[in-house]
Amino acid sequence: MTGTTRLEQQLRFIMEIDKLKQVFRKSMITDRSRYENDAEHTWHLTIMSVVLLEHANQRDLNLLRVIKMLLIHDIVEIDAGDTFAYDDHGHLDKQEREEKAAIRIFGLLPEDQRSEFMELWQEFERRQTVEARYAAALDRLQPMLFNYHNEGHTWKKFGITSDRVLKRNQHIEEGSAALWEYAKEMLEDAIAKGYLDKPAEG
Repeated sequence: MTGTTRLEQQLRFIMEIDKLKQVFRKSMITDRSRYENDAEHTWHLTIMSVVLLEHANQRDLNLLRVIKMLLIHDIVEIDAGDTFAYDDHGHLDKQEREEKAAIRIFGLLPEDQRSEFMELWQEFERRQTVEARYAAALDRLQPMLFNYHNEGHTWKKFGITSDRVLKRNQHIEEGSAALWEYAKEMLEDAIAKGYLDKPAEG
């Protein structure tokens, strides 16, 4: 079928984002049988946003806006790919790749929805609103939970040390001080159990 009606534009976008199921992350699911894909990551974060809302720094935030941000925040990775959190080289052009992807993919939608999705994606990336900070906090916490519960698989595989994990994830506190305290305790326990190494001395 071909056409340019509003419904056809929306359905074209819906079918395009099915590709998110084929974008794999560096996080193993907890039974360590395979890597998590972006669609699963998105679902998990969205559930987390509802369940953990009481721990947000500002509990009267707009939860629907948080959910929308989480649902679309990684759609750009259909084109841009998943940039590993600790890949310094990959982060050099990450913004450029993702902005180009956002223009193409959100551009499949009718103009009003295209503008809304672009605005939500940019809001998430900038972390300047309470909703974006809470959403970003969850996005950082979830891979840490996976690594802890699969005994540090990704941390060990890529030689990631505790100082890098702390630095990368400290802005969790911007969205939830309670979740950041939990995350720090979890990292200390991960170190004690040998899941995560401290940086070499000297």
